[in-house]
This record gives sequence, structure tokens and C-alpha cells, in this order.
Amino acid sequence: MNEQTTTYQAVALVTGANKGIGRGAAEQLGALGMTVLIGARDAGRGEEAAAALRAVGCDAHAVTLDVTDPATVHDIAKLIGERYGHLDVLINNAGITGSGQVSPDDAQDQIPSTVDVDMVRAVFETNVFGVITMTNAMLPLLQRSPAPRVVNVASHAASLTLNSDPDGPLSALVPSAAYSPSKTALTALTVQYANELRKDGILVNAVAPGYVATDSNNHSGFLTVAQGAAILVRLATLGADGPTAGFFAEEGPVPW
Repeated sequence: MNEQTTTYQAVALVTGANKGIGRGAAEQLGALGMTVLIGARDAGRGEEAAAALRAVGCDAHAVTLDVTDPATVHDIAKLIGERYGHLDVLINNAGITGSGQVSPDDAQDQIPSTVDVDMVRAVFETNVFGVITMTNAMLPLLQRSPAPRVVNVASHAASLTLNSDPDGPLSALVPSAAYSPSKTALTALTVQYANELRKDGILVNAVAPGYVATDSNNHSGFLTVAQGAAILVRLATLGADGPTAGFFAEEGPVPW
């Protein structure tokens, strides 16, 4: 009698994946043969995105998820555990600018001396505390993977080196008391998780997708979603000898 063998199926969860860079990353991971879970706050939009990915051959499923709501996060962790038993890739992509759908050049409400502190709190709630909630809830599932990877989506605007250069590439941007500092905090958090989890073989890195045309910048970016998503996917599929505690863009390491 032939013994039936079960093929291991890699599973990836991408937050904020119903559109933009998150959706692009989900599609690319699906094309690599992973099961992709489309995390979205809006169930309808999540299902639309998952259906569109299934139409191009991806094994995609929507999960209703709000990273600022620990109850929904833990419900999804339970669902993944029951349905798949493990998680191989977590991409913490969900994020908000705080200024809505405007070009960074028009984000006047981010100016430090006049910023609304409640807006800053809201941005950190999603971009920083939401990542902690997600990562901690998914860790038991990631620890069951033979090659667990965590990718935190930051931004070049997170770089203190770039921001502090008066003649640098970010010098023309409106100063930011909410979005940029939240992404700086995220890169710092990435290093701390990486330091804790490297002994378990969990590689944790931050990425800067570049200036991608998405709703969050009112489509003022010059990169396509597919181009921005490529670095997320590369870090999500690192080999065992890959880096951890790093901050990378398509062109290479980003200065802290």
C-alpha cells in the first residue's frame, strides 16, 4: 500500500492587502505558490481583492482584520491555526499617513509645531502598536514554520539619516510629526524583534517600498505597485542565511 505524502503549503498573511502595495505583494507571493491571506478592515473589499487574485491563479482568501482591534487580530490567529496550523510569512503592511489621501508635499497638518496630538496617536496606533499586536498574536503560528519571515513596511521617510540632511532627498518634504516618526519607531521595533527572535530562526526586517503611486499619496508616486511590492516579497522569501534586523529598499540597505 502506498503511503500518502502531504505537501507542505506555505501560508502568508498580508495586512492592509485589499489594495496598493499590500495587494501587490499578496499577488506576487501567490504567484510563487503560497496561500495568501488578504487582511482588510472592510470584508467586502477584502473579498473583492481575494477574488481578483484567485482569477489570476492565486490561492487567496480574505480575512477581516483591523490591526487596532486586538479581538479581531486574535480571532484571525485562531482561524489560521485551525485551518492551516502554521504561518510562514507575516507582512505588516497596514498603515495610515494621518493626513488622508494627499501628496506628502501637501501634508501641512503634520507640521510639528501645530500638529493635532490626537492625529499622532491615531497614526502610532496603526503603524506601531498595530504591528506589535499583529506580530505577538501570530508568533506561535510563525514558530511552527520551517522558514518564518516577518516584514514590516516602513518608508524612506523613517530614516533619521536622510531626514536630518538639509540637502538630502527628503529636504523638500513638509516636516512630519506623525507619519515619519511612526515609521522610524517601526524600524526600531523591527530591530528589537529581530534580536529576540533570531535564535528561533525568525528573520525580521523593515522595508522601504519607495515612492509608489497609491491612494495614501493621492497617486503622486512614480513607482508601480508591482515595483514597490518586489522588495517586500524578496524579504518575505529569504533563505536561512538571509539578513535580519535590517532596513532595505530595492536599491539596497537604507540608512537608519
